[in-house]
Amino acid sequence: MTDWRQEFAEEARARRPDLARLCLLVGAVADPAVTRHDLDAAEIELDRLAGLLPYGVRGADAWRTALGELLGRREGFQGVPADYQRLESSLLHEVLRRRRGLPILLSVVWMEVARRAGAPVYGLGLPGHFVIGFGDPAEQVLADPFAGGRAMTSADAELVVAGATGEHLDPTMLRPTNPLEIVLRVLNNIRAWAAPRPERSATALWAVELSLLLPSHPARLRYERAELLVQRGEFLTGATEMEAYAAVVAAVEPSAAATIRHRAAAARALLN
Repeated sequence: MTDWRQEFAEEARARRPDLARLCLLVGAVADPAVTRHDLDAAEIELDRLAGLLPYGVRGADAWRTALGELLGRREGFQGVPADYQRLESSLLHEVLRRRRGLPILLSVVWMEVARRAGAPVYGLGLPGHFVIGFGDPAEQVLADPFAGGRAMTSADAELVVAGATGEHLDPTMLRPTNPLEIVLRVLNNIRAWAAPRPERSATALWAVELSLLLPSHPARLRYERAELLVQRGEFLTGATEMEAYAAVVAAVEPSAAATIRHRAAAARALLN
């Protein structure tokens, strides 16, 4: 049996992590029916799409136009509000098949196709909405893959941020996002999708566990994993992990540590 999680961990710690491969491995963990052939087919599709881009494209605006024509109009990659309700919208192999997905996964498609064709492309993790940029980040040549590649101005980016946070656009929000940050955000979306669905606790658990395999991740994810284990009836393991997390945070947040220990004791009591 293929150990997709081990492959994910190895790729995450590579000198130059491959974004497409990491996202495809997330899909392999999510769907037991996925095979090595499926992952290879997805990579081949990205290569095929890149090969359809015109030769000799130069300049950020030209790349944005070429990608929009190919992926947004000819190939039909875009998103609709209903996509937020589907787990498949966060799985790269499904997004390539359906031509639908969340903004961040559609952005991954755009970035990976553009990268294969030699375009200077990067992702931008704006609050509440992921978009992409071309060329020098200072030029702000932006596109919204969720909207089929609609060109974005700095004013559009301001509106996105204001709608999500009520705040003004901070220049740091226009910093290119690295592959591991993108993957963590993908996994965060999966956790958020599963959170209000108790019957999907297994999905939330593997999303947390993959996040913990990334070299950098929020420490609180360890507590979230412990809570999910308790929720799924693994009371002893969950309680033990809660206690371990409490020991870590006790020095800086003693009251929080006490609360966590109380919850661990409650979880152990469920064994009786």
